[in-house]
Order: sequence, then C-alpha cells, then structure tokens
Amino acid sequence: MQRHMETGRRSRRRSLRRRFGRTAATLSLLTAVACTSGQTPDSVTGAGAGTGTADEVSVATWNMCGVRQWSCEKTGGPKEKLGQLRDLIGDSGVQVLLLQEVCSEDLTSFARGLGPQWQSAFEPYAEVDATGRRTSVDCTGQGKGQAGYGLLAGSPLTDVEAIPTEQPTVGLHRGVLCARVPAQRVRVCNAHLSLRESDDEHPDWDFRDDQLSSLFAAASTDAGTVFGGDFNSPPPVGDKNTSAWIWPSEAYTTYRECDQKGSSRAGRSTLKDGSKIDYLFTQLPRTACEVVDTKASDHRPLVMRVSRPENPATISTAG
Repeated sequence: MQRHMETGRRSRRRSLRRRFGRTAATLSLLTAVACTSGQTPDSVTGAGAGTGTADEVSVATWNMCGVRQWSCEKTGGPKEKLGQLRDLIGDSGVQVLLLQEVCSEDLTSFARGLGPQWQSAFEPYAEVDATGRRTSVDCTGQGKGQAGYGLLAGSPLTDVEAIPTEQPTVGLHRGVLCARVPAQRVRVCNAHLSLRESDDEHPDWDFRDDQLSSLFAAASTDAGTVFGGDFNSPPPVGDKNTSAWIWPSEAYTTYRECDQKGSSRAGRSTLKDGSKIDYLFTQLPRTACEVVDTKASDHRPLVMRVSRPENPATISTAG
C-alpha cells in the first residue's frame, strides 16, 4: 500500500519561537523531571536477541541508506539490504520495521521477497522550492521509484496516516507515518526528522523540536504505540550538546527509549561515525534492546522487544 499526504502547514508563531525561544526551552529541559524507574532491557550488539515469547513483539528501526545518490553507493544494493531484513526477522524475531531512505519500488520488492504475509506502507520525500512547488525525489536507477520512508510488517497494516508536522519552507520535506498492526496489538509511528539548517530560506530555523512534539503527541493517543526512527539528533546528554533543547520533557520519562538504562539517556551508537541518532520509544514494558551491526547501510538497525498490550480495547488514551 502506498499513501501520499501533503503536510506542509506553516506557523509563523512557532517559527518565531524557533528563533527566540531556545533559552527558555533549554531551561525547561534542564528542569524536567528525571527519569522514573522502569525496566532495563537486556542489550546485545551484533548477535540476534531471538524471537521472544508469544506475548512479545519485536520492532526495528533502520535507515537503509537506499537512496544511492545520497552518498549510499557503497552500502550495498537491494540484494544486500533484503538479506539484512531477513537476518533481522530470523535472528531477532522482528515483526515490524520502521524504514527510512528507502526507494518505493525496493520496498514493494522487499515485501514480496519476504513472503505473501508481508505488507508495506510508503510516504515519499519531497523537495519544496521558494514558490511552494513540491517535487518528488526520484531514486537513481531505472524502476526504483521515489525516495521516502515506510513501514514493513509481517501482517496487515491498518489506519495508515501521515502525521502533519512542521517542515522547511524551502528544502527537503521528511515526515511521520503511523499505522496499526492488529495482529501484534500495537500501533507504530516512523519518523525521519529534518537536519539542522535544512531550510534553504531560513537556515537559522530548527524544525526538530516541533517535529518531535508532533510525534510524541501522535503517540499519546494510544498507549500501545511503539515509535521512533532517524531523528538526526543526538540524545539529550552532555555539556556540549547544543540541541538538547529540542527534546520534549516526556521523552525518557513518560516514554522509555529502547537503549535507556535507568537514568542514562546516552545509548549506544547507531551510526557508523559513532553517534546515536536512531531511536525507539514506548510506554509498553521493554524486554530486550539490541543494536545490530550491518554492512548494508551507514546506520545500524535498532531492535526493541516489548510486551504486547493484553487487551487492545483498553490501550487507547484518546476519545
């Protein structure tokens, strides 16, 4: 299934807050409630964590680096990336994947290659110029389709929706895509956030705080949501971290991150350069977390295993 929803709404008030509200946002983050107690998942790097129990579901996020013209020429082709997907399914028991930087036709091919029960949902990236005209980003190579982000699941996806988020006025639009996975009794949301200085017209504006706010708000409507993706941001730790202010206070408190241990928010690196910019959050009990080594991308897949909600009729927090 493919779905395209334009989500280019603008807000001058929020844009002004980006420019002038950073000091207040930083102070707010520093005074936010410290992490509450919660389960600390077992963590494994490289080796698979296994399939888990019948009451658990494993969700992965992975920037596949499948858009070859975006410095991905040396990260393997569709064959290597499909092989990595099979390893995640076989070794780590992954049933749902949040994917970024994937070509639409590759995603369709991956679902077909994994078996008839696998389904996908896709949302394309778009380049927006100074006149507001949107142009799709086509993947290099014949028959590759558009570049974008998507969902892949070993069972039907329902209620697929693109969540409106603040985006650059001129530049590349990414976004947030959510769906339900009824067979797993969870809802998932896949986010790919903007880079800093990604607005060609206003390079001093930062959209990641608004995008994270929209993502956490979308997750708050259903306590059975697992959400994450490529946030293009380090975790809110360290004295030299100039982007800690973008994180909402409910991150690491109301919601726990896959690799979070007690009060530590650092997590292991998910990018080959040694940084962490890929995340998975949930309110569900976490039972395992792993960072998987791969040669098929510059990002390492992040896998989180959680306990499924017992009764899906009781997990919604929205009227």
